Amino acid sequence: MLRGKRIVLGISGGVAAYKAAYLARRLVEHGAELRTVMTVAATRFIGPQTLAAITGTPPVIGLFGVSSVSPHTEMGRWADAVVVAPATASTIARLAHGLSEDALCATVLATTAPVVVAPAMHTEMWEHPATRRNIARLHDDGTLVVGPDEGALAGGDEGPGRLVEPDVIVGALQRLLGPRDLEGRNVLVSAGGTREPIDPVRYIGNRSSGKMGNAIAVTAARRGATVFLVTSAEPPPEDDHIEVVRVETAVEMAETVWARASKCDVAVLAAAVADFRPGDPGAEKLRRADGVPEISLEPTPDILAGVAAMEDRPFLVGFAAETGTVEGALDKARTKGADLVVANDVARRGSGFGTDTNEVTLITPDGEREKWQLLPKHEVADRLWDRVASMLAAKEGSS
Repeated sequence: MLRGKRIVLGISGGVAAYKAAYLARRLVEHGAELRTVMTVAATRFIGPQTLAAITGTPPVIGLFGVSSVSPHTEMGRWADAVVVAPATASTIARLAHGLSEDALCATVLATTAPVVVAPAMHTEMWEHPATRRNIARLHDDGTLVVGPDEGALAGGDEGPGRLVEPDVIVGALQRLLGPRDLEGRNVLVSAGGTREPIDPVRYIGNRSSGKMGNAIAVTAARRGATVFLVTSAEPPPEDDHIEVVRVETAVEMAETVWARASKCDVAVLAAAVADFRPGDPGAEKLRRADGVPEISLEPTPDILAGVAAMEDRPFLVGFAAETGTVEGALDKARTKGADLVVANDVARRGSGFGTDTNEVTLITPDGEREKWQLLPKHEVADRLWDRVASMLAAKEGSS
């Protein structure tokens, strides 16, 4: 969603400036073209060469003694968005009052692009009436203020004022600059692998991390959807556009998905649901001394088929984790009633459970296949939503 977008990252002089390096890296990974501008104070916390190595371009630090006649206006006109992270109380005050005595504030003043500000400071500074007035003025000027979070601060105590995590800032930029083709849509996503109890201690499960489902949910929210995420895994960072329901077993997931699916426009069932569960789980821990137990398995509910059978069902996307070939996924696409099946070979390097990348094949009910190269999971999610949005538009246009 940020591929080809031109972003200026402004860094002011606070302890949280060290996080700007990771933020820069994440923006580059998402395909953004990135330039940086620093206050002189920021160079006391993070070296300019670090940012130059990440972005391929040395940061602008001053308005004079540089090759450009007017570096701030050049960057301001070049940018699709400007993000200031961290934004100290001092920098926020200058931005609010339109002061341009440093290269960072001059760049913000010289741009007509959207501006994102991520505050970072001590709690007393954040809660001071002057800072509150300055933040209110930035809001009135149309600036998007992200954060701050509450947590551990540089002074050794805790409270509001902590810089939000870099991926939260990336998400804000994606919502700001990315497509809004899911605006007004209600989307259901399932994620993670279920745990089917053998006894109160042990379970039958799989290695699914939930990363693919999380990426799908986060990307849908950034494209304007209201998302209902049913997951057995660690959910993504808190997002006002994503409602999370935690489940553990296949039955719990089925009941939750079936209760909500008919109220949604799209359901993407990315969870790795166990096909079988112990039929009679022990009420107490099984003991080695009692010998090898016999575990009788029974099938779990078929969540995908249950959604497909609904009278008022959503546009339905199923996932199929395969090993070796995608023939099983092809059969799933033909028989389960989904509009689209996404298959991946979890035995392939970089495409298995727990990875940050995935190599998938899209399969339609008529057997048409489209194989994608190995991609970061966030890019798989983005491309998947491109396809779903296109299929939805075509379907609604023909009705």
